[in-house]
Amino acid sequence: NSRGAASLLKDSISFTGVSAAGLFEGHDRLRRGFTSVKNELLPSHPLELTEKNFQLNQDKTNFATLRNIQGIHAPLKLQMEFRAVKQVQRLPFLHSSNMAMDILRGNDECIGFEDILNDPSQSEVMGEPHMMMEHKLGLL
Repeated sequence: NSRGAASLLKDSISFTGVSAAGLFEGHDRLRRGFTSVKNELLPSHPLELTEKNFQLNQDKTNFATLRNIQGIHAPLKLQMEFRAVKQVQRLPFLHSSNMAMDILRGNDECIGFEDILNDPSQSEVMGEPHMMMEHKLGLL
């Protein structure tokens, strides 16, 4: 019964994953970029997420302590100062040390890992100023 076999074969194959481009479409690199296994991996160590969010967690703790000691006005004032400092920036192709933020956080007297090994003048990546400015302004 050839008619029965064809109907069984037709019912067993699913065509829901086929798009208009065909079976062999693959990953669209122009729209989604290159695939990276690193982006799909979970953190390699439990402390990695804590280290990534260290500054945020430290700010939350400082704001909670400040609120308990001085009241609600102190952390609100400090948060407004943080926002004001974040809005003032140099042009996108110039490096900014953001010294005002370091002063507000109390990190201006500390020497850390990023102060020594994160020197932007030794960076291998330097973009073209006109392209970076157009991208920031939304012209590109």
